[in-house]
Amino acid sequence: MEDVLDVYEQPSDPMRPRICFDELPCQLLDEIIAPISMEPGSPRKEDYEYERCGTCSLLLAYDLDRGMRYLQVRDRRTKADYADFWDWLTKTHYADTPMIQVVQDNLNTHTYGSFYENLLRSAHQLKHQLQFHFTPKHGSWLNMAEIELSVLVRQCLDRRIPSLRVLEQEALAWQDDRNQAGTQINWTFTTAKARVKLHRHYERLNSKN
Repeated sequence: MEDVLDVYEQPSDPMRPRICFDELPCQLLDEIIAPISMEPGSPRKEDYEYERCGTCSLLLAYDLDRGMRYLQVRDRRTKADYADFWDWLTKTHYADTPMIQVVQDNLNTHTYGSFYENLLRSAHQLKHQLQFHFTPKHGSWLNMAEIELSVLVRQCLDRRIPSLRVLEQEALAWQDDRNQAGTQINWTFTTAKARVKLHRHYERLNSKN
């Protein structure tokens, strides 16, 4: 935990940007009966039945120094998708950046091995450009990208969306609006605060040593 908090407490450095990464599985749903549109004094009405149209995955990176979000919507969430996302992100937005600090969870696809299995030509470069910092087990709340995904769901995706194409259009429009507004997360939980708030857990760890 402290490793991630230490990253957040570092001063901003354009040569060592800090990026949080997370993924969100999405279920695609369509209406069976056309909903009744909202009218003055009457909310929108929809039938409880719906049609399942498959699933997809949304990958999001949040640059906490620039206040920028970069996302993709993909059919699946595999090692190849993870590797392709980082290959695209680094080449498109961070081509001249020697080091990127990445905060992410411990999902089994989030490894350097994913690069070597799928991007042999650029794997070595990504291995040295990306410095991984993992959130602890049951500590995904430490990842700012999870906050951004929560905002995305509440503001944009909390309804029935029938296709990957429509979901991608909606998500990218949300990304652009939020980036243009320059919205940034005001993170206040520090290592010092963690040692006070979670002192019982620290005492338990010290007792084992």
